[in-house]
Amino acid sequence: MAYVIGSACVDIMDRSCMEECPVDCIYEGERKLYINPVECIDCGACEVACPEQAITVDRKADPEHRADNLRFFEEVLPGRDAPLGSPGGAASVGPLGVDTALVSAL
Repeated sequence: MAYVIGSACVDIMDRSCMEECPVDCIYEGERKLYINPVECIDCGACEVACPEQAITVDRKADPEHRADNLRFFEEVLPGRDAPLGSPGGAASVGPLGVDTALVSAL
């Protein structure tokens, strides 16, 4: 995983990071954005673009948020039949309208 979006994004979702991402690997939940660790190319464009400073490289990220980011893609989210996985770009999926249990509980 290259970058992680932390709790500063919850209920703000500025989306500047999405506009700057050259590989479209930032997915939209209901209250927060998530970076797909398989699709991310570790360019750092999202980190620079984020006005909330919510994005950090994975090795410096809060371990709880690092694990939660993985859950968004690897576990079945409420209202879905299968894990999101790596669909090859957020634009083809659109806003998912659901978050992980950690974010939903905030």
